[in-house]
Amino acid sequence: MGCLPGFCSLSRRVKFLLFIGICVIFLTWISSLGSLGEIRDATQLVKELSLTRKVQHMGLFRANNVQSVEPLAVTTAVPLQSCPLQSPYLRGPIALSFRPSLTLHDVETENPEVSNGIYQPKECCPLQSVAILIPHRNREKHLLYLLQNLHPFLQRQQLHYGIYVIHQAGHVTFNRAKLLNVGYLEALKDFAWDCFIFHDVDLVPENDYNLYQCDRQPKHLVVGRNATGYRLRYKGYFGGVTAMTREQFLKVNGFSNTYWGWGAEDDDLRIRVELQRMKIVRPPPEVARYTMIFHTRDKGNEVNKDRMRLLNRTPRVWKTDGLNSCSYKKLYVEKQQLYVNVTVDIGRPSLWHN
Repeated sequence: MGCLPGFCSLSRRVKFLLFIGICVIFLTWISSLGSLGEIRDATQLVKELSLTRKVQHMGLFRANNVQSVEPLAVTTAVPLQSCPLQSPYLRGPIALSFRPSLTLHDVETENPEVSNGIYQPKECCPLQSVAILIPHRNREKHLLYLLQNLHPFLQRQQLHYGIYVIHQAGHVTFNRAKLLNVGYLEALKDFAWDCFIFHDVDLVPENDYNLYQCDRQPKHLVVGRNATGYRLRYKGYFGGVTAMTREQFLKVNGFSNTYWGWGAEDDDLRIRVELQRMKIVRPPPEVARYTMIFHTRDKGNEVNKDRMRLLNRTPRVWKTDGLNSCSYKKLYVEKQQLYVNVTVDIGRPSLWHN
């Protein structure tokens, strides 16, 4: 075999050194191939780790190791939007019916989404949480009619609401105002309600545009009823169904506790509202209409003959006669499907001294 030009003329020593150099270059090249593989493996590892961290951060997968990624179930709930100012379910004037054969089971069946007296819409976040307070004694049929109509009425308004029936135990003279104070205090033990509706058991709303929500001022919801030709009973009337925020009712110290029997406790509340320079607001007359279920006056709820004297002293005693002086004995609380029943002993009338 011939020599490369100039190679054969080299000395053996130089040829040996060239051979050694070529071997070193060859071995270095072989070694570099392994290093490049390691670099590629390391780069891939970094990419996989980076991807795994991103996936974990998204909360969709769990990385057991670089080669294995296990899917997780998505549990993040989409937050509900606020309910609209005007519910799309409102119907306006409602045809009321008071079927004599109606039973509690009938009303429970009609309202399957109510539990422990409480309802909350599923499709949106309600604008207010409202507690309905109903003073009660010996009006079971009236209560049944009211519950049948009030539950769907409130649900169409997309409210988070709870209905509390405050039942006066015993046979002493009825005290509507004190029972409503009790209802306010007891309902707040369940939930920090935004708004309170003080509701007579025999008044059924006729139009669901009459919103059971509180306003910036105390609100009177009964402009007219069938028994008065749908006219306001008298100027300044603030009875039947009223709405006040938690703060408004606390500001006036609630109702007076001293009105035993029928009459003037709502006028007393109106005076308390006026003393705090608040103004009573009302819905339009064509909306704020009610049907009063006919009944004779209850035994134990006779007209309070002392009511005008009590009314005259309101500006002097409102700070000490009200929520801050409401004493009672809670006998039991029963959470039924359609309402929370709070049965209380509120004592008995006592003479007031100047």
